[in-house]
Amino acid sequence: MTWSGSEDLLERLDRYLTPSKAYENVSTGGDIDLLGPEPRKPLRDAGVMIGIVDRGCDDLNVVLTTRPKTMAQHAGQVAFPGGKVDPQDEGPIAAAFREAHEEVGMVPELVSLKGVGDYYITGTGFRILPVVGLLPPDFTAKPDPYEVEDVFETPLSFLMNPANHQRQSAQWGGKQRSYLAMPHNGKYIWGVTAGVIRALYERLYPDGDQA
Repeated sequence: MTWSGSEDLLERLDRYLTPSKAYENVSTGGDIDLLGPEPRKPLRDAGVMIGIVDRGCDDLNVVLTTRPKTMAQHAGQVAFPGGKVDPQDEGPIAAAFREAHEEVGMVPELVSLKGVGDYYITGTGFRILPVVGLLPPDFTAKPDPYEVEDVFETPLSFLMNPANHQRQSAQWGGKQRSYLAMPHNGKYIWGVTAGVIRALYERLYPDGDQA
């Protein structure tokens, strides 16, 4: 199965996402599936916001950012708004909302929380919880220039089509590594961000689902 319109996607969010109150019970995947079972750093919890906005035309868009090239980590990469859980956060969902507000101006009270996906473990030692929320149709990003170089939207009709999920490889850490990439409209979506998108696709479009 693949993208079958915005109504179908919204129904799938209700059907397949884990309710936010049960986020501790979701399964875990991530870079370990691509990099192999090597020793890992102690994991730090983080949350990212998969903000979905309806711009019409029977499609839905996901809000993504490009990190500034001056950042110490993940410079210039495409990412969801989000970040690590800080002491003031009541878990990764709160962290996702706080960071999305700080980075791109998503007002928490205007985000309709739909649920969460599976934890995604990164090779850099983070355990990321994807938080899915619906944004107002008139959402306008207000990026923090220190953390965000650019804000853009990519249609779910593209991201939820497995034909657009490319498996690529490169040398990293002295070994040949596999990773996912989803280039679209001049934006190179890859690595952890592409992996989170793929995991969401697998959750929303399970094998054998004919709905």
